[in-house]
Amino acid sequence: MPGNILVGVGGGIAAFKAAALCSLLVKRGHSVQVLMTKNATRFVQPLTFQALTHRAVVTDTFEEPDPSEIAHIALADAADVYLIAPATANLIAKLAHGIADDMVTTTALACTAPLMVAPAMNVHMWAHPTVQENLTILRRRGIHVVEPDSGILACGYTGKGRLAEPEELADAVERTLARRRDLAGVRVVVTAGPTVEDIDPVRFLSNASSGKMGYAIAEAAVARGATVELISGPVSLDPVAGAALTPIRSTQDLLDAVLARIDQADVFIAAAAPADFRPVERLPHKWKKTEGTPVLALEPTPDVLAAASARRRPGQVFVGFAAETRDAVAYGREKLRRKNLDLVVVNDVTEPGAGFGVDTNRVVILDDSGAAEELPLMAKRDVADRVLDRVADRLRANRER
Repeated sequence: MPGNILVGVGGGIAAFKAAALCSLLVKRGHSVQVLMTKNATRFVQPLTFQALTHRAVVTDTFEEPDPSEIAHIALADAADVYLIAPATANLIAKLAHGIADDMVTTTALACTAPLMVAPAMNVHMWAHPTVQENLTILRRRGIHVVEPDSGILACGYTGKGRLAEPEELADAVERTLARRRDLAGVRVVVTAGPTVEDIDPVRFLSNASSGKMGYAIAEAAVARGATVELISGPVSLDPVAGAALTPIRSTQDLLDAVLARIDQADVFIAAAAPADFRPVERLPHKWKKTEGTPVLALEPTPDVLAAASARRRPGQVFVGFAAETRDAVAYGREKLRRKNLDLVVVNDVTEPGAGFGVDTNRVVILDDSGAAEELPLMAKRDVADRVLDRVADRLRANRER
């Protein structure tokens, strides 16, 4: 589907790739409008982009060619997608902290269309904690980050920091276009985070789930127009803007919250990590060492996903998650069958970058036809969109039956 694409070009050597990107987008039938920072014009002349897009390039916030409108507002309103490529460390910092001192950043603040950033910089700059913290801020706001590639960089270093190739960026833009409001009117219930089972007033059983995967799914679903209810265990994450939040503590709390909402849901995504066991008896007071070593009798907690599946009605889409430490795909297939799910997202939490508490994940998406889609290591927000792509496909298939 052709779209109106804004391309913001930052001041880095990778700006030459932005020219190839614009050419490719035009060839694919999109209307492309380029904005450039002043520093970007020192790497590539605006005339290059004008020749490729057949549109005048905008570089100055105070240039107002049409007195009937304010340029950065009009451009923002007309955009279907806004991609900033290359996004330098400086541009990323400005976007994260709301600084609007040029045409690229001012338009970003005014833009309500999906915003994408494609970083490009030196490997050490990319790895710097400040840059990574700023990217985390952007991801939490629902901004899609197209990760840089690894290879030989212009500075002579080898490592991560190369701007993604034009074909990859164009594909990412088109995936974002396809996702625009594709879940509008869809009611999505997402669970996230751990549950906590109290032993005594100060001790409990739980697990290392941070809730980041479930929150990323909720953010992505909101961005795609869904009505989202997020049921969350105790986490240290900001609430998801646009999602109704129900905080819970125990697995029984989680079960009660899910069953209260499941009948009205079109999609149920169980990304929470409920504790599997709880004490048979909760001690009324803090147990002291002087009282000896307590004997802790445990019992299974309620199976939330199985209970929800038992209430499943035709047309609903159910997605489970399986965090494993071995034989992840085999256990995932068994979970898919046993709990009557459409999809199961499995990962091995022992793999670097794919465990609890990190912003990335490496998953395999299993479906009830036996297919398996193995995704590379990517940001959890990107994983969320890939899962929701499959959910949207399943919803369309259900409507066509």
